[in-house]
Amino acid sequence: MLFEQVCIIGLGLIGASLAQAIKDRQLATRIVAVDRQPASVQAALDAQVIIAGSAKLADVVVDSDCIIVAVPVKAVTGVFTEIQQAITQGLVAEDCIISDVCSTKQNVVTAAKQVFGHLPSGLVPAHPIAGAEQSGFHSRRADLFVNHSLIICPLKTTRPQAVLQISDLWQAVGATIMKMDVAHHDAVLAYTSHLPHLLAFNLVEQLASHDDNMDIFRYAAGGFRDFTRIAASDPVMWHDIFIANKPALLNALDEYSEYLAKLRYLIKQEDSTQLLGLLGRAQSARKHFGHMLTSTPYTKQLTETSHTENSMAHSTHVSSTYIITPSRTINGTIEVPGDKSISHRSIMFGSLAEGITKVSGFLEGEDALATLQAFRDMGVTIEGPENGEVVIHGVGINGLKPSRTPLYMGNSGTTMRLLSGILAAQKFDSVLTGDASLSKRPMERVAKPLREMGATLQTTGERGTAPISITGSDKRGSQLHGITYEMPVASAQVKSCLLLAGLWATGKTTVIQPEVSRDHTERMLSAFGYEVQIEGNRISVEGGGKLTACDIAVPADISSAAFFMVAASIAQNSEITITKVGMNPTRTGIIDILQLMNADISLSNETFVGGEPVADITIRSAPLTGIHIPEHLVPLAIDEFPVLFVAASCAIGQTVLSGAKELRVKESDRIAVMADGLTQLGVNCTVTEDGIIIEGKGLAEQDDNATSALPAVFGGGEIYSHHDHRIAMSFAVASLRASDTITINGVETVNTSFPGFSELANKIGMTIATRTV
Repeated sequence: MLFEQVCIIGLGLIGASLAQAIKDRQLATRIVAVDRQPASVQAALDAQVIIAGSAKLADVVVDSDCIIVAVPVKAVTGVFTEIQQAITQGLVAEDCIISDVCSTKQNVVTAAKQVFGHLPSGLVPAHPIAGAEQSGFHSRRADLFVNHSLIICPLKTTRPQAVLQISDLWQAVGATIMKMDVAHHDAVLAYTSHLPHLLAFNLVEQLASHDDNMDIFRYAAGGFRDFTRIAASDPVMWHDIFIANKPALLNALDEYSEYLAKLRYLIKQEDSTQLLGLLGRAQSARKHFGHMLTSTPYTKQLTETSHTENSMAHSTHVSSTYIITPSRTINGTIEVPGDKSISHRSIMFGSLAEGITKVSGFLEGEDALATLQAFRDMGVTIEGPENGEVVIHGVGINGLKPSRTPLYMGNSGTTMRLLSGILAAQKFDSVLTGDASLSKRPMERVAKPLREMGATLQTTGERGTAPISITGSDKRGSQLHGITYEMPVASAQVKSCLLLAGLWATGKTTVIQPEVSRDHTERMLSAFGYEVQIEGNRISVEGGGKLTACDIAVPADISSAAFFMVAASIAQNSEITITKVGMNPTRTGIIDILQLMNADISLSNETFVGGEPVADITIRSAPLTGIHIPEHLVPLAIDEFPVLFVAASCAIGQTVLSGAKELRVKESDRIAVMADGLTQLGVNCTVTEDGIIIEGKGLAEQDDNATSALPAVFGGGEIYSHHDHRIAMSFAVASLRASDTITINGVETVNTSFPGFSELANKIGMTIATRTV
């Protein structure tokens, strides 16, 4: 029990739903209520929601330690007057907790000062972001507040214990607590709730005033129905809200009028590019913020709600799990998604180019979509993606505009690091954020050399992680200058970040890498007409050039193909062909390493697409052998090592990896996480400072063509992927040599790089069931 007696004033939808929720969850010893409608009070008594009710507060309020005001905003002053009288008469304590559910807060504070002469220490202004078109006691729902926000606006005069108790009450009925000051609350709600309702009422009034209103309403499409649905709400309530929040609502209405005038101008001028950009940004922003707020992948559908005062979407996809029944053989010809690295860069370079860039084969995964959204937020018109097709209307090297909000990178380290280089050179300030996983990854590795170029960047905390705050050149008073930077570790992301910053820097920017790393940035710069100087491991660009739009064909991602390459190698009597895979020589380390392990791999249909070599890859079952992995191949297969660990587990003898510290700062510490999972599944391995030693369980005498099944390498078990997409897919591949079911938790992030992975795996003979909770 949180309270001895709660008094609810107002038995409309919110008040009645809260009363029912308190009763059902036994949060108060007694519940009493006040309502001007005798029928509502009687209904509450008949339903045994309350033990006492009346039209007068003094009749029921005695000994209440919590009073919740759930009346229209214009009635608050009168209710506070009754509460003050009850305090004066000694019916309730002077420090009794008083809270409310009003949609505006300044009027509540003003009314309290007017009535009480001061702000009571127990006054806790609050607002549940929940509701429905239906009103009244009989529309109550005990679950109305579950997974909805409750905004508390604590005052300087409010005692902390009162805030804590109201927070506990709302959390107990399912709400999520947010806090903001009174003025900010009213301004935010003016935009998100009050303005939409006002516009809905106005549009219905406008159309109803037409002479042909019958035909207008008869043939109204779904858009009219959905947009005006909230105009069915209580007009008296909304009249009161509009008046109570007049200053903030007028500001929102004035700003809306400016946007409406801009939209009218674009239509009048038939400015297709700008109009398309506006509409595209609006569409993507709605999806983008919906996914951000609900922590769902872009590739999952958001479930729309029917409540009038709710977030724009809520999620039924919180966490996903693979449940994999072992299978032994896979066969087929498949096509994996487009290359993630090239997809990222196609959006970046296309946006910065002059002209229109058309992209085909674009990876519609989480990470690439985060990049696309970031450039939309900076004013770039981008059509699509639709079936892998994207059209980018470039704004030129100096055409980016500041985002109104922090740029959200999701789980994409590539986006954050490369975009840091671009934004470090801009005139405007920027803030880059990411999800919980990305916010743990080191960003000083790009921030430090960018500072040497004259940039002003601030990372977060002692470990130098996201969010990253970047000060524009307009404030710092100088542009970037070129440097020669010798990279301590080969990293395509760090190299690309500095080369991109060098496009705006004075003089030459040179990056010296200790080993060759993937060169997509260099290739794409050349494709867009920007000169790149390459001398061995020295890559240089001169600042001050321009990019010219071109068409990009994105090949299939070899990192995604790697899972099926290993799968076919370790499975029995299996053959898989993967078509149109990118064969960039800085990415084929996976093939080189597997061939050193005796894998049966052949290439066919070799050609070039958009400056990148591509080929079909055919892989057949083979008895793999353990090797010492050459360190010069490590940067060329850095993303593929999790699944290579699975291959090593199935190999004959020991596999040793060294020189791979980079794996410890990926989406997870991939060495430690893979070692934990392999150990749990029965494979002996030893973690070293910069690698791992895996004791393969393959048998020298095994005959891959025999009719008897290959021996199991892995046992069954439950694996936690640490929300790392490559960890999840790697252990899915391990099921081909498992003795029992493997369960992998936290697989929703697979969509960051490989949407449709489980469906494709099942198509060729694996058995992956997905459970979402």
